[in-house]
Amino acid sequence: MKQEKPLILITNDDGPHAGGVKALLEVIRPLGNVVAVIPSEGQSGMSHAITVRRPVFIEKEIRKKDFHYFEVSGTPVDCIKLALHTLMPRKPDLILSGINHGSNASINIIYSGTMGAAIEGAINRIPAIGFSLNSFDPDAEMKVAAQIAGAIVRKFLEIKPLVCLNVNIPALPAGEIKGIEVCRQTVGYWAEDFEAVEPQNGKRGFRLTGVFHNAEPETPGTDEWALRNGYVAIVPVAPDFTHHEGLAGLSSWDFEKIGNTVQTGKGHH
Repeated sequence: MKQEKPLILITNDDGPHAGGVKALLEVIRPLGNVVAVIPSEGQSGMSHAITVRRPVFIEKEIRKKDFHYFEVSGTPVDCIKLALHTLMPRKPDLILSGINHGSNASINIIYSGTMGAAIEGAINRIPAIGFSLNSFDPDAEMKVAAQIAGAIVRKFLEIKPLVCLNVNIPALPAGEIKGIEVCRQTVGYWAEDFEAVEPQNGKRGFRLTGVFHNAEPETPGTDEWALRNGYVAIVPVAPDFTHHEGLAGLSSWDFEKIGNTVQTGKGHH
């Protein structure tokens, strides 16, 4: 019996004209039947946002034997949800998001539309990978990043792990990439500011700016360290936001007493 080709769902957050998704599609299309559901315009920084107060529209559609392509007027997570529930013939074997223009290492994963889409896959118990290149240049060379993405996907399809990966690739020539490191997320934060812009219709306006601060710049085994030292950084991620270390501390609280105080109205006013 002929083995069915894997069904692969692809999206991104940079929109249909981004070099990253074009490069990803080129290396992935030979590996299976591909459905691409792409935001019709850039959606960077949308995290796990969904569209709930207005309809989502299919702006463009192309159907071929082993390749279906849609442009959708929504967020990256909208694209995944619409694909899973409406556009695809069955549950995909793998979800890919990217290749993003710009790093999604460290705390950037929280804000990333690229990783929001991948994590939506994890919520639906579908293996998923978000790929990002450590360059915000819209014309960045994507050939090396796409080759790395293709190699990782081929391995993924071979072993079929039920996991979500955040993959960040240094913007270096192939000969300068030292290898692949499986890492944890770096502890870091953004020191943010708002830059005033020209008023419009008498209204003051501000643009978000900021500087990323790495709290552990010299710590091997972290994704930021790997990128800075020429390695592809792979971080396994999960949609579980539980702070497991905090469970033990909270279990010592006398919640029964707190509950009794609330019920009897004896709390402080």
